[in-house]
Amino acid sequence: MGRPPKYKTEDVPFTAHEPFFSSGLVRQGLFPCTPGVASVAITTRALEVFHRMQLRCQRLGIQAWVRGLCDIHGVPLWPYLGAQFSIAFDFYLAVLEDVEQQVQAALGRDTPNWRLRNACPCCMYKLEGEPELERPFLATMDGNNSLKRIQRRAAEGYDEEGNVTSWESRERIDRRVPAGDYYIPRAEVDSWAIGDGEEHAKAHTTGDEEVPGDGGKCAERWHNMNEAETSKAWGIYDETSIFVALCRHGFILKIVDMVKSGELMKYGYAVVADLVQVLEDIATTMGYDIGCEFDELVKKHPRLGPLAQKAKFRSTIGAFHGAGHNRRCQARNLPKYTPGVGLEGFELCETFFSKSNAVAGRTRYSSVFHRLQAITTFLRHSDRAETSYMLSQNIVTKYKRALEILDGEASLKESMRILGISDRSIFDRWLRAEREYLESLEKEPEEETLQMEYYQKLVNYYANEYAAELRRDAFVQVQPGDSITDAAKATRQQEARRCHAFELAEKSLEAVMYLESRMGIVTRWVPGDESWLWAQVLVSKRRYQRALDTLEKLVVSRLSELWKMNLSDTGAKHIAKALQAQSKAVRTALEAYNQAAGALDPPRPELSWEVVVEYAFLSEFDLLRFSRRDIHAEPWAMPAGRAVMDQHFTLDRAKEDIKRLDVEIPRLITKMRDKGAFIKHHEERLKKEGKPELAYQV
Repeated sequence: MGRPPKYKTEDVPFTAHEPFFSSGLVRQGLFPCTPGVASVAITTRALEVFHRMQLRCQRLGIQAWVRGLCDIHGVPLWPYLGAQFSIAFDFYLAVLEDVEQQVQAALGRDTPNWRLRNACPCCMYKLEGEPELERPFLATMDGNNSLKRIQRRAAEGYDEEGNVTSWESRERIDRRVPAGDYYIPRAEVDSWAIGDGEEHAKAHTTGDEEVPGDGGKCAERWHNMNEAETSKAWGIYDETSIFVALCRHGFILKIVDMVKSGELMKYGYAVVADLVQVLEDIATTMGYDIGCEFDELVKKHPRLGPLAQKAKFRSTIGAFHGAGHNRRCQARNLPKYTPGVGLEGFELCETFFSKSNAVAGRTRYSSVFHRLQAITTFLRHSDRAETSYMLSQNIVTKYKRALEILDGEASLKESMRILGISDRSIFDRWLRAEREYLESLEKEPEEETLQMEYYQKLVNYYANEYAAELRRDAFVQVQPGDSITDAAKATRQQEARRCHAFELAEKSLEAVMYLESRMGIVTRWVPGDESWLWAQVLVSKRRYQRALDTLEKLVVSRLSELWKMNLSDTGAKHIAKALQAQSKAVRTALEAYNQAAGALDPPRPELSWEVVVEYAFLSEFDLLRFSRRDIHAEPWAMPAGRAVMDQHFTLDRAKEDIKRLDVEIPRLITKMRDKGAFIKHHEERLKKEGKPELAYQV
């Protein structure tokens, strides 16, 4: 910090380049803190150093920097110094943005959506004669709840009756707009909401709802905010989180503010709509943690559906989040089984959020503008100074990984020889067979459902009838010394119990007769009949499957908690111990499962903790379920067969990745060469036009 020299107004050296006092200070390397004649200014060097340091350490705030400057100069920290530095820093960033806009205009890059159309050279810089890719553009999107901002409101008030009145906003009016075109405006995002039916948060989806794609059982396992957290956030925050889309190399495509809500569908709709409209000539495959459900909802959206279909949009699930989806969903949507995506895991958002979370410390209590300024500055720096610099290394890493996987082709052939498999095309047939089997588990046949219901009603009827017969022959026991009043009271109570028993028997008989009429049964089943025994087996299987459902849900839920705590890398044995120590519910569910499994004929083997954890990792609970046919002898259901099948699909995806990288590498090299010649051309042009300052910036 420094104080500018004291000029009188008439002594200020006005020139053609410095018509104002502030511009004269800037030319001298000082940024004023107030318009007009400033008494305090910040040196350009201090602002530049702070700007660069903050870009590399997002947790560095203005207050900490000002305190450090005061310590250097040996002066006390006055409260107004932070505000003065903030004003000068805003002025400094505005100058940088003005220069940036002039440079982009000089290069012809100021057209709408230019940045998005050229966000990634490997994804979007197409070359003549290059081979066509089955899925040309791979991207991923997800929400994160770190970058919140507390809304400024007036103190809580009360009316005449003592009721709490609504809080009034105390947000400062600031019409400044942050740089760049990363953000999709709120109004545009809200325009994609289509009503309460589809405009639901992930936390609102339950396993009992009929949701397209996976029956709703996948969406409930992955959500950023549950109902309790969301309702509390509405009372404190305005912006509760962000929703971001990235290409497969990590370049930021679009970002959306989540406003007073959790992760609603409209945020995904808005991002997809922007991409398919701007990149209409590029077919997009988008990874999303509930991509199975989202893909169906996009197709049914009245406005977005036709746009997505025209752009050949496809949504799928990520490799990490896919662990929380049921096996039926995985067999259709997991990247491993999705042709054309290569080895892409669609989980790059998690890496991005690990970096963006550092910005949260500066945005929680900031103004609307300064929050957007901090986020967009971070996004631009992330694209230019990190993702771009690491792009070549990123591609080399992907190539090495694909080659390492392809080195395992010899071991695949050896495993196939041991299993007696001669043709790799059989694995595609195995996957189709598994999908068909899992589809058959989705709904019980109506005939079997009625048989089980009739059996259970018969069991209740026979039990109630037996109880009524016992009541019919029961006598009132009168004890010696009981009075006539006591004996009469006991008689009335006994008669009431007898009446209730006969009423229950009659109601049970009515339910049985209704099902007999519906099923066309002439002779009522009795214990020991063939039909009775068959229905008994079906009911025992249903109990077994319900116990399995409960166990699977609890284990996957606990595993997702352990993943969040970064404990999943400690190995299966350690996770088993953590599960066993953490959750009584899981232990109870495991005991219930083993009891139900033992009651079957023939009994199913019991499960141990280690086996349960392995099943959870592979998401193979569905293979324990019953079907109309026994699949345990099927090769695709055996551990060895599944391992070989997964290795086959991984090798196929590695070959696809090599093909994609062979397209992306020439794109990157050509882009770098063309960009160098392009920049040199415009630099020389601007010099000839008498614009050396702009040529220098170019």
